Amino acid sequence: MLAQACLVALMLLALGVLCCVYRFLRGPSLPDRVLALDTLSVLVLAQFIVLGVYYDTRLYFEAGLLIALLGFLSTVAVAKFLLRGGVLE
Repeated sequence: MLAQACLVALMLLALGVLCCVYRFLRGPSLPDRVLALDTLSVLVLAQFIVLGVYYDTRLYFEAGLLIALLGFLSTVAVAKFLLRGGVLE
């Protein structure tokens, strides 16, 4: 039962990834594209967590933590760049 739930969750997350890629490619402004990339990183993180549950291994959870950290830092860097014109002061 858990395996089927994981597969359904992975399919729905993949649909969300496709929607985010569409928004990233067709976004009317740069902030829309930044939000699409941030949402994409969250969806990929969720996929790694579901894969960790499905395969019953900790490796996917550790990879998910790394993706979460990189996604957060990249979003902050791009937001700072959009506001001030530079990342480092």
